Amino acid sequence: MILIPAIDLRRGQCVRLYQGQFNRQTTYHKDPLALAEEYASFGLENLHLVDLDGAKSGQQRNQTIIEQIASCGNVRVQLGGGIRTAEQVEFWLESGVSRVVIGTQAMIEIPTVCKWLRHYGPDKLVLALDVNLNSEGTAYVASHGWTKKTSLTLEDCINQYLKAGLKNVLCTDIGRDGTSKGPNRELYATLAQRYPELIIQASGGVRNINDLVQAREAGLHAAICGRALLDGAISRTEVDSFLRAA
Repeated sequence: MILIPAIDLRRGQCVRLYQGQFNRQTTYHKDPLALAEEYASFGLENLHLVDLDGAKSGQQRNQTIIEQIASCGNVRVQLGGGIRTAEQVEFWLESGVSRVVIGTQAMIEIPTVCKWLRHYGPDKLVLALDVNLNSEGTAYVASHGWTKKTSLTLEDCINQYLKAGLKNVLCTDIGRDGTSKGPNRELYATLAQRYPELIIQASGGVRNINDLVQAREAGLHAAICGRALLDGAISRTEVDSFLRAA
């Protein structure tokens, strides 16, 4: 299983949000580029960058630092947050980003994003399907930086993209993100079993190295980890052991 550290950017700073709420922010006084290089020194080859300003408004405001990280050559960057046009997709792929993460547009412009999948290829795009679970456990996708709920279920959304060649899905249980309650392994394992042709990136709630080990044992392809790495709940030594055991 691939471990992908996450760096969320807001106004040029490295931050984390609680359950996607912009008024519940923790700011980390770490240089984002230095942090990306630190993760690369751990032996981690992939990095998940999120432009939170872009996710909220559609206007990306962290372009300079993103370009610096993408061009440093130490990690493969996948970038999300406010990417809603083909021109933006092309710009970031040409700027050194390995994969572009499509969130809001994947829910409100399905035919358009299907065209992007066919044009750019499934290896270049990741669909970010962020979900809220209702009382019955049904997952509904959210959009606009998690601020808007939709009536589209997770499965219905995925099924509409399969014929377009969908390969990479980043799924976040919003209710677990930033809470350190542990990931929703049942949700991610069900997705992996139902859609074996997809590479599922699980996100939200990782507390410690045991959560990652259990995710790997559940057959998940990849897990994104933000706060636990930032806070030191997962150490460099533990990352090294996890990678050697892969």
